This record gives sequence, C-alpha cells and structure tokens, in this order.
Amino acid sequence: MTTSTAAPLAAGADPASTPSTRDLARRRRRRPASLAAMGQRTFTGALALLFLFPMVWAAVASVSPQGGTNQVDGVGLGNYRTLVDYQAGIWQYLANSAFVSLLTVLLTVTVSLLGGYAFARFDFPGKNLLFLGTLAILMVPYATLLIPLYVLLNDLGLQNSLVGLALVLTMFQLPFATFMMRISFEAVPRELEEAAQVDGAGSLRVLLQVLLPAVRAGLITVGLFAFLAAWNDFITPLILISDSTKVPLPLAIANLRGQTMGIVDFGATEAGVVVLALPCVLIFLLLQRHYVRGFMSGALKG
Repeated sequence: MTTSTAAPLAAGADPASTPSTRDLARRRRRRPASLAAMGQRTFTGALALLFLFPMVWAAVASVSPQGGTNQVDGVGLGNYRTLVDYQAGIWQYLANSAFVSLLTVLLTVTVSLLGGYAFARFDFPGKNLLFLGTLAILMVPYATLLIPLYVLLNDLGLQNSLVGLALVLTMFQLPFATFMMRISFEAVPRELEEAAQVDGAGSLRVLLQVLLPAVRAGLITVGLFAFLAAWNDFITPLILISDSTKVPLPLAIANLRGQTMGIVDFGATEAGVVVLALPCVLIFLLLQRHYVRGFMSGALKG
C-alpha cells in the first residue's frame, strides 16, 4: 500500500492553479539569480557614478561663483566668456582640434582598413614578421619619438603644421588600428568573399561592397579611438606646434590656466574641461553599440 506525498487541495481550490513541486523549485532558483542581478546592477551603477563625479564636478564648478574669475556672484556663464575671449578665441582652438581629429580619423581608418585587409586575406613573405613589427611600435613610449619626429617634420616643411600633427597622431594610432581591423576581417567568413569572386568581383570591389559593411563595427571602433586620442592629446602639439593660433583646445586650456602672473583661473579652466569633454561624451554615446560590437568581432571568429 503506497502513501501519496502530494499536499491535499483546499476545499473549492482549482487543481490547475495550485503550484506544483517543479514550479516551487523554479521559483527558488530564480530568487538567487534575481538577487545576483540586482547586486550587479547596483555595483555597476555605483561605478558609473564614481566615474561621472569628476565630470559633474567640473560642470558645476564652471558656472559657480569663484574669486578671481569672471563669475564672482551667483551662477552664470562668466567663465565661458573668459574662454571665448581668450587670445585667438575658443572657436579657433575648436576648429584646430576638429581639423586635426578628423584628419587623424580619416587617415587612420583608411590605412588600417587596407592594412588589416592585406594581413587578413593575403599571404606574402614576411607577413607575420611585418605584423609583429607593426605591433612592436606599441611598446615604445611615444614621447621618446617626438624629438626625432620634430626634426623629420622640419625637414619636410611640416613642422608647426596641423597636417604634420595629424600625421604624427595617425602613426601612433596605426598599430592598434591595424590589429583591430585584421581581427575584424578574420571574423568574416571567407565564403562571402569567395562568392563575390565567383561572380567576377575583384579584390577592391570585394573589399568595398562585401567586406566593408561586415567590418563596420570594427571600423567605427578604430575611428572612435583615433578621434579620442587626437582630440585629447596634449604632449604631441606641445612639442610640434609653436604658433599660439594653431594650438588645439587642450593646449589652449593649459595656457589659459596661468595667464595672469601664474594665478590659476580655475573657473575658466573648468569651463574648458567641459567644452573639451562634451564632444567625446556625445560621440561615445552615439557609437557605443558599434564600439562594443567592434571589440566582440574577434571573439566571434569561426
């Protein structure tokens, strides 16, 4: 004679509405998972606030009253007026930074696209050795190369030139960019390329019409890195640019800090930090989805 282990139903209860043993076990498993997800969200939120705090502090300080600045009483834009009127004007420095950054992005994307395609799809003598030599540039502190590059640019007539500055910044970005584009191309199945070649497409047409849309995420990642590096770079223009009207915005803000007898204008400096950070934040927010996909492209190979 066997004994039933099922719990008796209450009078008038619907058997279909009574939770089964499997449902109860499933609910117990969900509780630790939900607690873990909540803890993870709390931790990432606190970490995000920690990183955002300096930016929020700079934004608040840029409009707050401070002694020795153009914003002495109340909340206002006096510090930004100081920034606008400084020497050649903020619009000139913004134009310099925009020109250098966009030219650096264009050159980096173009060269790394072709280089990554060649390393990923073609076999030639010394390919791996050449690729390792390209990556080895990352091991050299770029500050040690600025003096030789200064002499080289002077011989080429590009010293104290925004074009020369963009070329140097492009050179510093190419090792990582070429590596990034190589793994992006290697993640694309060769069947797509072979199908286009069967239809009579050449290497250049395959690159532009078939492979380029497939590696768009990696290309955007390379361009984003190049833009952020060129927009925020301070050491390179400090060495290569001597004309005060040609300096990019980071160098202009550094010069603004001690413009009057060594006294630091913290209000105008904070305003410059906000202006400098705003384009980076907006571009990153717009492209963050492609940025993550670009880094994941190598992990999805095969």
